[in-house]
Amino acid sequence: MTPDLSVSLAGIQLKNPVIGASGTFGYGIEFEDVVHLDRLGGFVVKGLSKEPMIGNPPPRLYETAAGMLNAIGLQNIGARGFVEEKLPRLREIKNAVVIANVFGYTREDYEHTIEILNTGEGIAAYELNVSCPNTQHGGIQFGSDPRLLDELVTSARRFSQRPLIVKLSPNVTSIGQMAHIAQEAGADAVSLVNTFVAMAIDIKTRTPRIANVSAGLSGPAIKPIAVRMVYEASKSVQIPVIGIGGISTAADVIEFMLAGAAAVQVGTASYWDPRATEKIAAELGRWCAEHEVARIAELTGAMVA
Repeated sequence: MTPDLSVSLAGIQLKNPVIGASGTFGYGIEFEDVVHLDRLGGFVVKGLSKEPMIGNPPPRLYETAAGMLNAIGLQNIGARGFVEEKLPRLREIKNAVVIANVFGYTREDYEHTIEILNTGEGIAAYELNVSCPNTQHGGIQFGSDPRLLDELVTSARRFSQRPLIVKLSPNVTSIGQMAHIAQEAGADAVSLVNTFVAMAIDIKTRTPRIANVSAGLSGPAIKPIAVRMVYEASKSVQIPVIGIGGISTAADVIEFMLAGAAAVQVGTASYWDPRATEKIAAELGRWCAEHEVARIAELTGAMVA
């Protein structure tokens, strides 16, 4: 039996549910020499802003016992730079599904960034980043305030010419409520979770491990919480949910799908193995064959309670 690994996401057909996560996959081009990009379901490029951003000062990364802290601060070449410098090369990669992550400090920033990206060909969807905890202002304030989230998604929906995925913050009281607000405001899908606000201290120097002091925690440490949040969000919306958080094996993907995810994003695993996304996608095919799963999409929400 050859399992059908394809999934449908906000009107986009993916060959499998494995997507490279924003902030861990560069602009996609950087992985060309190590990953067959056309074998992935897709990938999300690093967060793009209206103007180029230099990000936070170093140190910006720190490995923890079961994950990683990061406070990159959304360093990027800007939406115009992406359209002119990166997108033409990405269009040459046959069957690659490119999703652009969009970030801003204000609602107008998001609008202007989307307008610039609308001029580029080859972008399958936008992922609206309303959940980054590593900037001085903007980002997470939208993802943690129901009214601001509603206003931002409504505005982005009006400007967007492509499917809109809203990336939600886990640093909220009710993830189900925030997912529902995003849906009602016009989101075509939601992705979750982004990193948890965290920090680490060097006890010898008594200084923070990260220059920004606080950072975002990702990796295996957050997976059980992320699975729970995906489950809660999927019960609150009718749009697809993309699961994120500590995925490093095919079994992790299956667990997220059983909890309600239509697809997943792989992030931190790419730091210790740049080929993680492709390996997980291949492993999924073998898992489905061994467990007589003819169509992987049927696993979404199939947990037996």
